[in-house]
Amino acid sequence: MPRIGRVVAPNMPHHVVQRGHNRNAVFVDDGDYSYYLDTLGKWTRHLQVKVYAWCLMTNHVHLLLDPRDDIKSIGLLMKRLAGRQTRFVNKQENRTGSLWDGRYKMSIVDSDQYFLQCCRYIELNPVKAKMVIRPENYRWSSYLENAGLASSGIVDRHGFTQLSGVSFEDYRHYVAQGTPSSEARFISQRLESNRLTGGDRFVKEIESRTGIRLEYKRPGRPPMNKVID
Repeated sequence: MPRIGRVVAPNMPHHVVQRGHNRNAVFVDDGDYSYYLDTLGKWTRHLQVKVYAWCLMTNHVHLLLDPRDDIKSIGLLMKRLAGRQTRFVNKQENRTGSLWDGRYKMSIVDSDQYFLQCCRYIELNPVKAKMVIRPENYRWSSYLENAGLASSGIVDRHGFTQLSGVSFEDYRHYVAQGTPSSEARFISQRLESNRLTGGDRFVKEIESRTGIRLEYKRPGRPPMNKVID
């Protein structure tokens, strides 16, 4: 599927994924995971970026972020996360070179229709990968906090509750239902192509807010200019 340039909109959730170089492992031991989370917590507070969901997998990370009013903040955050983690791992392993594979992928999420779906998709990654049987058995995701079982201090609980409108118990039940394959495929495809996670009405809304045409042009026409956040 063709990709468009990444687009950022203020005060909306953005699903972000960044993978290890050549899909190699980024996190090897607990210290690697903890260091990344420490950076995530510090710099989201510094940049005033809201975090609604996160999951650190062995060779990639998923984040659901809201830049608030500053659309540059997500780019600054991802640069800081990648740079600090690379320097940390290179020092630990006495190595040089890139830790991450190219640029991160990002998709603006329709909070009215796909907010909970994206949270569930993110937090069920370890289950899908057969690393654990249930999401509460995985330490390195936001599930424990969003399900009311623990607190990491990273998730914006007030913002999560406002957008989701569900209780802890309701959310646990919702995640336990699993992600339908068609839903998972839709979210994945939108993310991989930097497209919006939403329907036609949502696309038109974001086009109106950003002043950028986001629909694909038909074959034979000149390619769209890429959007740089």
